[in-house]
Amino acid sequence: MSTLRRKLGTAALVAFRVTPGPLKRAAVRTVAPTYRVGAVCVIDHDEEFLVLWQPHRRGWSLPGGLLGRGESPADAVRREVREEVGLDIEPGEPVTVRFDPQERGIDVVFRVRLERRPDLSLSTEARKARWTTRKELGKADRDTRGILDVLLSADEQPREGRLLSSG
Repeated sequence: MSTLRRKLGTAALVAFRVTPGPLKRAAVRTVAPTYRVGAVCVIDHDEEFLVLWQPHRRGWSLPGGLLGRGESPADAVRREVREEVGLDIEPGEPVTVRFDPQERGIDVVFRVRLERRPDLSLSTEARKARWTTRKELGKADRDTRGILDVLLSADEQPREGRLLSSG
């Protein structure tokens, strides 16, 4: 039975390989879970970070938002920070990624460290802004708390994987 199962599996993979791209993507979208993808920026200065009060969020949140179709995380975070607080940033490389299976979300997290605090130009999305520490943050939305949690571990050396068993 295992030989038949392996042959059927191989035949299915070969059929998938030769399937035209649009049909392949439609098949994958049908069976794969969908997630929202966001890009967020932790903007640091003098051991504090910038948070925003936005009407569509439940509590303080970090600058950022959802990626547009075909937009890279770096371009999205650059756009969102400009739109929300009027800053033009070079986000660099992501420092971590937050995966939230409960809310079906993925957040690509960038960090920008500033030598001085800039003047902010708040948009209609952001009603208030303030600099804070994690300890003084107060009411923050669920995503922001999760992002700050994974950011703590991002500063640590990554743990390498290991073989648990073979065969």
